[in-house]
Amino acid sequence: MDMKFKGTKPSRRAFLSGALAAGGAAASAGMVKAQEAVITEKQPWAQYLGDGVDAFPYGSPSKHEAHVVRRSVEWLTADPISSVNFTPLHELDGIITPNGLCFERHHGGIAEVEPADHRIMINGLVDKPLVFTMQDLMRYPRENHVYFLECAANSGMEWAGAQLNGCQFTHGMIHNVMYTGVPLRLLLEEAGVKTNGKWIMVEGADASGMNRSIPIEKALDDCLVAFKMNGEALRPEQGYPVRLVVPGWEGNMWIKWLRRIEVGDQPWHAREETSKYTDLFENGQARRFTWEMDAKSVITNPSPQAPLTHGKGWTVLTGVAWSGRGTIPRVDVTIDGGKNWHQARMSGPSMNKSMHRFYYEFDWDGSPLLLQSRAHDSTGYVQPTKNELRAIRGENSIYHNNGIQTWYVNEQGIAENVEIS
Repeated sequence: MDMKFKGTKPSRRAFLSGALAAGGAAASAGMVKAQEAVITEKQPWAQYLGDGVDAFPYGSPSKHEAHVVRRSVEWLTADPISSVNFTPLHELDGIITPNGLCFERHHGGIAEVEPADHRIMINGLVDKPLVFTMQDLMRYPRENHVYFLECAANSGMEWAGAQLNGCQFTHGMIHNVMYTGVPLRLLLEEAGVKTNGKWIMVEGADASGMNRSIPIEKALDDCLVAFKMNGEALRPEQGYPVRLVVPGWEGNMWIKWLRRIEVGDQPWHAREETSKYTDLFENGQARRFTWEMDAKSVITNPSPQAPLTHGKGWTVLTGVAWSGRGTIPRVDVTIDGGKNWHQARMSGPSMNKSMHRFYYEFDWDGSPLLLQSRAHDSTGYVQPTKNELRAIRGENSIYHNNGIQTWYVNEQGIAENVEIS
C-alpha cells in the first residue's frame, strides 16, 4: 500500500505550546471543555459516604478496571491443564507486573501445596544430602531482586508471519516482579558440591514433575530459591510456596513448586530440553541449551488492543524492553516503518535482567503509522528484525523469537499486527 508518514519529533517549544510542559498536563486537544457538567456539577460519588476500611480486607482493583485480566487463546494448546495465559501488557505502565496479572504456564495444572508438608531435597554429588522445610529456608539470608520472567515461546506464533492481533497475545508471556528468596548457592554450599558436580537437575512437585538441567556455574551465580513476589507470598499459579528463579534465562527453567535439586556430572537431557525448548533450524537440526533470553522490546501503546482514540495531536507512545544479559540503556522507535528512527526516553529504574520502560511523544497528524521499537542492551547487542532471524533459523522455530514487532495504525487510530519488508 502507498502511505505517507509525516510524524516528527516534537521540540521543547512545541511541548510547551501544546500544554505538555514538565508537569505532564494533557494536550489541549484532549481536554474537556470547562463548562461541561462533569466539572460544574457535583457528581454522585461525592454526595454519599463510601465504604469503610474493612470493606475489602485484601483489596481489589476498581470495578472500572475489571477488563484488565490475563487472557488465554483457546486453540493455542490442547488442554487448559497444560496451557498458558497472557499478561495484559497494553494495560500496564512502569515496569512492575501486579501479582494477579502475571502470565501462567502450566504442564500439569496448578499444584495446591501445603507449605507445612512441603520439603526441598538436595541430593546427588554432594557431601551431605539435605532436606529443608519452609521454616528451615526462612532462616537463611535472603535477597530482593527485580527480574523479568519470559517464556521461551513468547512471540513464537509470529515466526511464519503476523498471527495474533494483540500485544497481550503476541508478547504477553512475560512478567517482571521483585522476588524475595535465598541464593541457591548458600543451600548448595551447605550440602557441599563434590568436585565432579557440574550440573544440577531441578524438579517441581506438580503432577507433571517438571525438571530441567542447569549448569553449576549458573546455579552458584544468581539463582534464587524464592518464596515471595512483590512482597507477598507467591501465588499458587506462580509456584507457591517456593520456586526457582533463574535470572535472564528462559522461563521453563524457573521450576515452580520446587521439591528437589540433584547434583550431577552431566545434563539430564529431560523432555523439556530435548523434544521441547530447543531452537529448530531450517535444515531440521536444532540448537540445544539456548537458555539466555536475547534483548527484546515491544510498543504496548498504541497497539491492537490499545487504539488511538484521541484523534490528531500530541500522542504518547510507550513500551517495554528487556535483556537476559544485562540492562537496556537505549531503545529506538520509528513511526514510519524504519525510514526514520528516534531515540526513546527511558523512564524508571534500570536494573539487571529487568524490564525497562520507554516513551516517545510526538504530534500525530492523522496519517497512517508503522510503529516499531528496537532495543540495545548493555553488551552492545541490538534487537534484530524478524527477517534477520529467519535468514539463520528459517520459519519452523517456536522459541526465542526476539524480532522487531510492527503495528500498523490507520487514520482512525485502529492498530493491527503486520509485517513489513
